[in-house]
Amino acid sequence: MTFGSISYLNLLPFQVYLKKRISSTQQKQMISWNRAVPSKINKRLKSSKIDSAFISSIYSFDFECTDLGIVADGAVFSVFVVTNKSKSKNLKIDKASATSNALAKILGLSGEVIIGDRALKYYLDGGDGVDLALEWKNRYNLPFVFARLCYNKRGKKIKRIIKGFQAKRWKIPQYIIKKEAKRRGVLTRDIKWYLNFINYELSFREKKSLKLFQKSLKNISKSRRCR
Repeated sequence: MTFGSISYLNLLPFQVYLKKRISSTQQKQMISWNRAVPSKINKRLKSSKIDSAFISSIYSFDFECTDLGIVADGAVFSVFVVTNKSKSKNLKIDKASATSNALAKILGLSGEVIIGDRALKYYLDGGDGVDLALEWKNRYNLPFVFARLCYNKRGKKIKRIIKGFQAKRWKIPQYIIKKEAKRRGVLTRDIKWYLNFINYELSFREKKSLKLFQKSLKNISKSRRCR
């Protein structure tokens, strides 16, 4: 079984959980990781190069998905639109993203989209911008689902594996946090602080938000065809 994993801090708890959940050497050999930015993971799942992955919500509607995702109920601090100083109304997308680019268009924002660890470090270094998850919450009073755990096959096995993760927030060993902090150029306390704003379970409000997002995507598509 091959899992696709977005190579950002927001999935660190799941990665730690999965390594502990798959205890036997044989199972670990059967499961391999395929890490990349969201746009590449989306393509790999679509082409069946991987069995399961957290993929951008914008593409998840075409797959079978679990009730696990990457969710922010308010500010997320790692998905921004940075205002263009020239006050241009154009939107510069982040090629690593798909959902965030679409979300910025739905919200009618202009500037540059930045996501993931790059955006988090930008914020921690004093940068300013429109937090897309917070803007969505302000407008619709709903959390925003950036990604969902979807699959091509082995759905029952995948749901069985993730069941323990859904039950509680998984604790990350200090040595792993230190390693990730050094690799990404942030402080250990910053990682602990940031992960408090990430949720993973999709319940009624999250699914309602997904439907609104999907409807908004269709409305944008229709308005473009009418031009």
